Amino acid sequence: MKNISRRDFLKLGGLTLASLAFTSFLPEFTGFEDGDLVRVAKDPVSVYKEPTDKSLIVNTWPRDSIVHIYDTVQAVTPGNNPHWYRVYGGFMNAARLQKVRIHYNVPLSSVPATKLLSELTVPFTMAYRYNQWDGWFPTNRLYYSSTQWITGIDTGPDGKAWYVVQDEGDKNMFYYVPTVQLRPIAPAEMTPLSPEVPMGQKRIDVNLTTQTLTCFEYDRTVFTTQVSSGVTGLYDTPAGHFNIQVKLPARNMSTTSPFADDVIPLVGVPWTSFFTDKGHALHGTYWHDNFGVPMSHGCVNMRNEDALWLFRWSVPTAGFENINTQTLDVKGYGTTVDVHY
Repeated sequence: MKNISRRDFLKLGGLTLASLAFTSFLPEFTGFEDGDLVRVAKDPVSVYKEPTDKSLIVNTWPRDSIVHIYDTVQAVTPGNNPHWYRVYGGFMNAARLQKVRIHYNVPLSSVPATKLLSELTVPFTMAYRYNQWDGWFPTNRLYYSSTQWITGIDTGPDGKAWYVVQDEGDKNMFYYVPTVQLRPIAPAEMTPLSPEVPMGQKRIDVNLTTQTLTCFEYDRTVFTTQVSSGVTGLYDTPAGHFNIQVKLPARNMSTTSPFADDVIPLVGVPWTSFFTDKGHALHGTYWHDNFGVPMSHGCVNMRNEDALWLFRWSVPTAGFENINTQTLDVKGYGTTVDVHY
């Protein structure tokens, strides 16, 4: 499946913006070319005159605003993320911004019976459902890089072809997403990494003090990255010796906590590996970019690309052919996860 930019999309014969991409049901991402963009992932995020939260606030952007960034700067601000973006009028801290792109995909003509895993390639979109009493109505808002299970193609609310997506949380619920906004993920992208290494010779170390995750093969470091564990005192990530139990390439998550300030519900959380029976998991994250600082409600937040690497490398093996297409997961006693301070 070819991934194409907005500019390339305009050049495709027979596929015009009017006929496929932008209708009254879709966000009109027409104001940007292929530049660097961020989505505001928390309401609101301020623009400061200088790259420090001690400077004058000159503007604020509400959640889901799409902002063009001109440069990335590093600034030492005590208690804050050191990464800042230069935007129109000033600077925005990266902590609650998601880097996004606008890519459209050539629609498939059919979907195999085995279903297709996909990822959203626009900053956000609204999924729709239909019933005979209400007609078409909006349901979940989906976000860039979230993962979705495509089960078919049908006529959408604008009378054109949309993908039919199966809800991971309620397998009997289906919603519709524009075909150009989902990129089918090829099975090769989920091929297991170093499968020849015995399970007992792989282990995952999560250091809650340094907010780092390190993977070992034969006690040799093969991967390390920053993570965000549970917010101390509210949602502590449990310390102890665990094993991966269940893996899902797409997982719906939610919280009823009055302290929550992120997107609720979280639909299509990518590359999720549960390591406790209480719901603690290692997973991708599309609602903040503040890794190295505790941010979660008990899970271990990872960058999406890092979570995919871990998903492919760890046990139980979860290549595309291993996923149970009924439960949309892989279960099994897997790789050791040591969590400590």
